[in-house]
Amino acid sequence: MKIDVLSLFPEMFTGVFGHSILKKASDAGAASYNVVNFRQYSDNKHQTVDDYPYGGGAGMVLKPQPIFDAVSDIKSKSDTNPRVILLCPQGERYTQKKAEELAESEHLIFICGHYEGYDERIREHIVTDEISIGDYVLTGGELGAMVVIDSVVRLLPNVLGNQESHMKDSFSTGVLEHPHYTRPADFRGLKVPDVLTSGNHLHIEQWRQRESLKRTYQRRPDLLEHIDLTDQEKTWLEEIKKEQI
Repeated sequence: MKIDVLSLFPEMFTGVFGHSILKKASDAGAASYNVVNFRQYSDNKHQTVDDYPYGGGAGMVLKPQPIFDAVSDIKSKSDTNPRVILLCPQGERYTQKKAEELAESEHLIFICGHYEGYDERIREHIVTDEISIGDYVLTGGELGAMVVIDSVVRLLPNVLGNQESHMKDSFSTGVLEHPHYTRPADFRGLKVPDVLTSGNHLHIEQWRQRESLKRTYQRRPDLLEHIDLTDQEKTWLEEIKKEQI
């Protein structure tokens, strides 16, 4: 996957792309990153990229010209039709489902804004996706882009050590992930559930499924409104509800 990022602060991405899973993906050839300061595409000698909003109001607005030209230049060097993602509080709320959708793409371009907002023509004529990572406002789109890129790249083939890891992540299955334990089995009197040390893989899997359902009911019951439960899961859920009374 090819990933281009348009940002006024490209140095913010150095540490993110140079460590952990994102670096591993780059080293393995699964993803490549290119961060461009779109100020260099400004057509005036002062390299300004923002201006006052028509009609007045607080803040400055990103001009269309630098971003139009930057995206056009990137596309001219690509043999694919990239998706152009605008990080914006007005965008659709980001989900694991969206991450899985983006992971199927060959080329992504992220636009990281600053100031009061974007000239609307950027949104209308360049962008294919508008994404918000939550109902709050950040100084710029860089942190949002990092979140989206990390969540997408880890889904690419051969990036995670265990290919099944992301398939059982919270939200990938529609419910939250079950609790995890590791050695020692008895830590200062705090013991691992017996079923996990029983060696009975069927019972272990059933325990994990039930615990996922329980955790989802306790912490994110809204998620259960959007999934089809099996008969067994419905039985477990009724038991869980009675336990909470």
